[in-house]
Amino acid sequence: MKLVNKILDKDSGQITLIPEEAEDMWHTYNLVQPGDSVRASTIRKVTTETVTGSVGSSRVRTTLTLCVESTDFDAHGCLLRVKGKNIQENEHVKMGAYHTIELEQNRKFTLAKKHWDSVTLDRVDEACDPARAADVGAVVMQEGLAHVCLLTPAMTALRCKVEHSIPRKRRGSCAQHDKALEKFYELVLQGIIRHINFDVVKVVLVASPGFVREQFFEFVMREALRRELKTLLEHRSKFLLVHSSSGHRHALTEVLSDATVVSKLADTKAAGEVKALDDFYKAMQNEPDRAFYGLKHVEKANEALAVDSLLVSDHLFRNPDVLVRSRYVRLVDSVRENGGTVRVFSSLHVSGEQLAQLSGVAAVLRFPVSCDDDDEGDSSNSSD
Repeated sequence: MKLVNKILDKDSGQITLIPEEAEDMWHTYNLVQPGDSVRASTIRKVTTETVTGSVGSSRVRTTLTLCVESTDFDAHGCLLRVKGKNIQENEHVKMGAYHTIELEQNRKFTLAKKHWDSVTLDRVDEACDPARAADVGAVVMQEGLAHVCLLTPAMTALRCKVEHSIPRKRRGSCAQHDKALEKFYELVLQGIIRHINFDVVKVVLVASPGFVREQFFEFVMREALRRELKTLLEHRSKFLLVHSSSGHRHALTEVLSDATVVSKLADTKAAGEVKALDDFYKAMQNEPDRAFYGLKHVEKANEALAVDSLLVSDHLFRNPDVLVRSRYVRLVDSVRENGGTVRVFSSLHVSGEQLAQLSGVAAVLRFPVSCDDDDEGDSSNSSD
């Protein structure tokens, strides 16, 4: 993300940004909230009437400023649709008229807020940090099924899903099975070549049950030699073969928990999130009085200055209710002021999806805190 301009007076003001890659659009989705104003160029259909009475229409590019009422994020097309009312005079659009602006890569927009909270400003800093990109490629597979993914600091992006029917081996003849398996491996290889940029990624995880990953890697290296695929040969060391229980996308969680993978990805945000969530589950199992989840319980622990590590999903900061949203922001600020660590999980990461099942907010405590049974029902509903 490129920061073009930043004009803030205390907590209010505006920031002009240019999303430069797909991940920046996810950051944009988290930044733009109902009640904000967004200024960007857009296409508007304009109807004109000539002196003779004939009516014609044309499409013109104009710049509008909308008061945001709703947003819709298209993860596949990397588009953010912002709907709202026009709040500035425009020759083509009346004041108060509804319009939808599509924000996309390499198109400048200006975002103004009445209040820029700490979580939102942290996201701007993260998005504009040029040193943040430590992307990881991942292929999770089993016979006949594979998912080619990219793990960025903010999201797990599925780039390619491969499904191919593999007939069973028959006594005395494996020809059909082997031929189908070869075709399947070729489709997965094509997915890697198309979607993984080896100049950017630091490691490519290949995970599977059984010996599928070893057989696939042998196929990849054999084909790379035969077809002189220099990129694959030069970056052979980036492939890391690990075990997974299946070839489904959710198996990435266990892959990222593997000790070998954690050491290899020690400086990436994805691995840090998985470790933090793993620490929470261990605390819940071994010392349940040191593992809280649900807003009310975590707030109670924070009042006792007990929160050592706060885990919170970014979808909570997109809540349309300003009061609810500010409650989570206050919790984040308070934990930081008290010396705790805050990890904001992306809801597009597999680890973020798991945290969402725990109400979206959880905490590992410095010391045990008693929890009243009367509040038990609040923990599961506090993020609604």
